Amino acid sequence: MTGTSRKRKIKLAFETTSLRIPLADIEMLRAMTPTIRKSVKYGQIAASIREVGIIEPPVVVRIKGNEDRYRLLDGHIRIEILKERGDKDVICLIATEDEAITYNKRISRMAIVQEHKMILKALDKGVSEERLARALNVNIATIRDKRRLLDGICDEVTKLLQDRMVPINTFRELRRLKSMRQIEAAETMIAMNKFSWSYARSLVAATPQHQLVTSKKKAFRGLNDEQIDHMEREASNIDREFRMIEQSFGADHLDLVLAGGYLCRLMDNVRVVHHLARHHPELLAEFQRIIQLRNAA
Repeated sequence: MTGTSRKRKIKLAFETTSLRIPLADIEMLRAMTPTIRKSVKYGQIAASIREVGIIEPPVVVRIKGNEDRYRLLDGHIRIEILKERGDKDVICLIATEDEAITYNKRISRMAIVQEHKMILKALDKGVSEERLARALNVNIATIRDKRRLLDGICDEVTKLLQDRMVPINTFRELRRLKSMRQIEAAETMIAMNKFSWSYARSLVAATPQHQLVTSKKKAFRGLNDEQIDHMEREASNIDREFRMIEQSFGADHLDLVLAGGYLCRLMDNVRVVHHLARHHPELLAEFQRIIQLRNAA
């Protein structure tokens, strides 16, 4: 078999061009309830569309056997608002597969990096900061903070955190680190699944001076320089040990699963159990405890 014949054609998730589709040709999978229409989210989206229009196009898929009609996969609130406004059509992305059940699970609901990109896109189109603030129901200072969100953040960290729900203050802390340390901190937050400002601040506090953008570090209240140096050393040791454990975790977990399975089969042998009970009761008790913990998990 040649290398060419082994290659598989990768199917695109979306058609290469978007389409302007009449709203009457789009079938919605669920109706908008009065509760949804009264929600804060509904009001914010309506204000955004009123001020700046549709920024993120709805996603539809062609209905098999009826190519002129489409099923809505994402954007129910947007479509409903457009209908209320009296709009007749909308530009949509065309998905190649009908994945209505799982589609919404694969979309990150406006993580802060995505919101930053949305704001930049709107500003590039000539939308003023004041208008954006009204559309998103926030003050102008918030818009400016989110516009500058990635200033001083390296591209690798942006990619790592682009779909994570990260507080804006966490990015302020990461900005105090040099690029390589930023990447280490981001990877640690992902591994621990902790993105809070306080956790980011602790990572900055545990960073050696030469990995900081500025030469000075804010000291924690109540700690002197010697205590901070000691905390940095301990944090570095913990970080190094954590990475060593992370590297061997997969193999260790597999070994543990295999050992647990073998132990269960061993304890099913009556002769083995009788021998352990007679000559090694402490081992039998420990084996039984391990099996109980394994079954409970």
